[in-house]
Parts: sequence; structure tokens; C-alpha cells
Amino acid sequence: MAQTRIDVLLGVSTVLVLLLPHTVSAKLLESPKFSQPIPNNTVAVGREAILACVVENLGSYKVAWLRVDTQTILTIHNHVVTKNHRIGVTHSELKTWYLHIKEVGENDRGWYMCQINTDPMKSQICYLDVVVSPDILDHSTSADIVVDEGADVSLRCVAKGSPEPSILWKREDGQLIPSRVGGEVASTSGPTLNISKIKREHMGPYLCIASNGVPPSVSKRIMVVVQFSPSVWIRYQLVGAYDDQQITLECHSEAYPKSINYWTRDNGEIIPHSVKYVPEIIEDGYKVHMKLTINHLGPLDYGIYKCISKNSLGDMEGTINIYRISNPALKNSSFHVKSKGSKKVANDITYQIGSTEKDRADLLYLEDEFYSCAHQLDVSQLLTILWLRVLLYCITFI
Repeated sequence: MAQTRIDVLLGVSTVLVLLLPHTVSAKLLESPKFSQPIPNNTVAVGREAILACVVENLGSYKVAWLRVDTQTILTIHNHVVTKNHRIGVTHSELKTWYLHIKEVGENDRGWYMCQINTDPMKSQICYLDVVVSPDILDHSTSADIVVDEGADVSLRCVAKGSPEPSILWKREDGQLIPSRVGGEVASTSGPTLNISKIKREHMGPYLCIASNGVPPSVSKRIMVVVQFSPSVWIRYQLVGAYDDQQITLECHSEAYPKSINYWTRDNGEIIPHSVKYVPEIIEDGYKVHMKLTINHLGPLDYGIYKCISKNSLGDMEGTINIYRISNPALKNSSFHVKSKGSKKVANDITYQIGSTEKDRADLLYLEDEFYSCAHQLDVSQLLTILWLRVLLYCITFI
């Protein structure tokens, strides 16, 4: 009898021992765990963010999503708990659990937790970063400005976005920008563009470009207007011409605001457009090229002409003097030599007058001498000629 009881007890013990590994193994298989970390996610504002939590051996346990910073429960298993209509939850074979956030905004940026309701609780967290393309703030950014030439100018550009945008300055027309360290550059960075003692050449549209790696980049156009009184430049102030010639006087002016430009005689009488007088104005921004063509020059046309430029800041005039010269009619000459016996007599000198070329002066006459040059001489050239003549005159009497 005793032997029988011992055999039964040994048999039961053997069965329990054999079952124990299976029981422990079954308990381990039933314990859920995370297969991998939840990757952080970066989403542009307005898009949909999807966070993935991968769980093994979930069994009868449940998965929940929470917002860490506000300690808000978003979803529990298949159910959405929050009242935020943008939040959703899906899963793939109860293994991968997805948290959906539609139309992501900047307020959605932060830490999120995937949680399994074990005891103790198991959880993982991940970070959702929401990036925002740049936006230039008009109220904090410089508007179009008007400044006097020589003033110091400071342009400011403020932009928001995530990450924080960087600012680049360029000129719309591709011209160079004065550098802070001297010289000029094609572009410069920073929220502020400083120009010391601005010049008229710096006038024009400037572009403030904001970018942060999130497309699209944005820009704002800022017009910088430099105002100054007129200045006049004349290349030839003395013009030699002869009767019935056609000549063109030229004058260059610069001014802003836009100037009024016209020609007058020495008496102040404005020269109107006519068959004889043809004024022409060619504008290029703040630069003006003035021309006055005089047809069939007559005795009354010699004298002083003025080109005048006026704007609200002042006026300026330039003077051109047309003086009379001999008609360079001498074109060709031939010297004919006739022979009489053993004597050779030079008895015929023929001057050929006239030319088929355009009727313009090629020779400038000064008394009995002439100088081959353009029909227009500047002041320095004429003074040099006169000075040489005076010097030769003095040497002769010494």
C-alpha cells in the first residue's frame, strides 16, 4: 500500500515538472513588449502626421496613445478618446498601432507616448516636430523709402518660421550692394542691411529673401529712392561750325525726382521743336541724354546755347558756344607743271572744291593755320592751342 502511494506521488511530481516549462514559456509569450523604438517624426504644417508603435504579444492587453506635455489620453485601443476631430487610430493585425494627426499645426509639436496597460505599465515616447515655411512680417519689415543722397540708410527684414529663417539681401537688377567692410558684394545676409552715405547708383529695388529649408522661400521687394538736385555734364563746350552745316549739340543730366529738360538761347528763350531745331530727350532712369540738332546753320545761329535741367530740389544748366569757322571746302589740289623747251614753269595751280561726303566740318581753321581734327573741340584742347601761339609770339619778340 505504501509503495503504491509513493508511485502515485512520483508520477504526479513528474507531470508537474514536465508541465512547468510549458507554463513558464506560455507566461513569457503572453507578456507584450515593444519591437522597436518609435522614430521621431518631422512634418510640414498642414500635412498629416503618422506615428507608428510596434507591439509584440499584445494578447488581451490594450494600446493607448497620449500627449505627454498635456497628459491627455488621445486613443485607447480602437477608440478615439479626445474630442479633437483631427486625431485617428488604426492598426495592422494588432501589431503596429498608428496615431494619425491630420492638418498638423504648430500646436501639435511635442512629445507623444505609446502605452501598454500592463502591470507595471510599459511605454515609449517619440517627438513630433512641425516645420513651417518662412513668412515675412510686413509690419516689422521696412517699406519703400525715399532718402536724400549722402544719407545713411538701414533696411530691416523680419520673418517667422520653423526652423528660424535666414535672411539674404540682393538687388533685383543684379547690381552690387555696398559691403559693411568696404567694397561691394552681390549679396549679404542678416536681418538688417546698412548703407552708409548712399549714392544715386544705389537707387533701385532691393529683395529681402527668407528661407529655412522648408519650401517655398519668400521674398519682399523694397524700393529705395535716392533724391538729388540736377547735375549737368557737357563733353564739348566749344563747337566750331560753318554756314549751312547740320550740327548736333549734346548734354547729359542726372536728377531725381524726374527733371524737366529743355534748351534755350543766351537770352533765355526756349527753343521749340521745328524744322530747323530738333530737340531730343533720351531717358534712362535718373539719367537724361539731351540732344539739339540744328539744320542749315545760318549767321543768326552762332552763339550761346544752354541745356537746362530742373526738379523740385534745384536746377542746373550747361553752356555750349557755337562759333564760326571757315568752310573746309579745300578737298583736293593738283599742281600742274608745263614744260617750255628746257624751262619748266609752274604756271597752273588748280583747287578742286566740293565733296560728295556728308557736309560736316573736318578741318578747324585758326587764322592762316589749320588743324586736322573733329569739328568739335573741348575747352582744354583750344586753350592748349592758344597758349602755344602766345608762347611762339613771345619768343619771336625776344
